[in-house]
Amino acid sequence: MTSAFPDHTSRPDARRRAAFALVVAFVVIALGLALRFYGLGLGLPAFVVKYGGSILWATMVYMLLVALLPLRSWRQIGGLALAVAVIVEASRLIHTPWLDSFRLTLAGALLLGRIFSLWNIAAYAIGILIGIAIDRIALRSPRPNSTAKDAANS
Repeated sequence: MTSAFPDHTSRPDARRRAAFALVVAFVVIALGLALRFYGLGLGLPAFVVKYGGSILWATMVYMLLVALLPLRSWRQIGGLALAVAVIVEASRLIHTPWLDSFRLTLAGALLLGRIFSLWNIAAYAIGILIGIAIDRIALRSPRPNSTAKDAANS
């Protein structure tokens, strides 16, 4: 199995990656909630609010998975995030009284959504690609206290 880091990378780097991903996830959650609650009031088109929220949701899923599995590669986490997104979207095709009741709550709408849409899966893929880009850029940034020797070994 391949690691998300080169051979010289240590556990502190994994902790740094996880901590960074968790911070990004919280920022993305805040942006998603702001978009959901204020987007239409700010005059944003409903399309932007709906699919922007889906993009942010998938970015959050990717980042939370990085925080949980920081030693996994971005490819592995991206695949897992896409699987989670597709499963959550497909779960919208399942209707039971308790599940439909949960979907009517704010938490249910934010976490699971209400109506199945293939467009959501496309938006999720975009969100995951954004998460991958953020993750990859962060992995390339120099570590605190790194030396020129560390940079030469990268």
